[in-house]
Amino acid sequence: MRIAIVEDEEVHSSLLHRYILAWGTARGKAIRVQVYVRAENFLFDLEDHAPDAVFADIQMPGMNGMEMVHRLREKDSQMPVIFTTGLSDYLQEGYEVQALHYLLKPITEEKVFACMDRICTRKDTRKLYTVKTCDGMARLDLNAVNYCEAEGHYARFLMTDGQEIRVIKSISDLEKELSGNAFVKCHRCYLCNLENVRQIMEDSVIFDNGALAPVSRRLYRELNRKFIEHYRQGG
Repeated sequence: MRIAIVEDEEVHSSLLHRYILAWGTARGKAIRVQVYVRAENFLFDLEDHAPDAVFADIQMPGMNGMEMVHRLREKDSQMPVIFTTGLSDYLQEGYEVQALHYLLKPITEEKVFACMDRICTRKDTRKLYTVKTCDGMARLDLNAVNYCEAEGHYARFLMTDGQEIRVIKSISDLEKELSGNAFVKCHRCYLCNLENVRQIMEDSVIFDNGALAPVSRRLYRELNRKFIEHYRQGG
């Protein structure tokens, strides 16, 4: 899950960053937070690195947060926006741009947790996939999968929370069935989920939670191409 913070005061952005990561830990969610000190930088980065939600200060030098969200709404009418400010003067305008919430400073951990819960309720992006395991049928959330690894005629799903799920299906069958869900080959025996990839190295893929999967020399260039293409299309 990708969250953007647009805030020019470091003390506030650091506090908000900490609370969001704490929420991720408490809810068992992998969180990637990107901080921007200017609204213009956020808008410039939007096409290639669109977040799942944005926390935006209103009073900032240059373009203010309200102007920024008006620009954002021209491209994305659905992205959850939470305004953070010390003033309540912009409350009505905040609702006009469909802000999810309006946080008055000082911000508390409890209020940030409530906002993050609302974001997840509104933006339920689960992709359920039914598979046969050794214990029966199971439904997996593909967004919570880092990678799949071949084990003969079986395969292992490695989840973002560290859980391992063994399924009765070959890696070649999984490659066909999951091709439209951001899963691509990174190695002869591995499929990685581009949604959860943080970085691609010459010999490994690094996921948001720090997990690793191998990358073969033969597939390295194609994997990079697909990764870039995936995020240009909005992830």
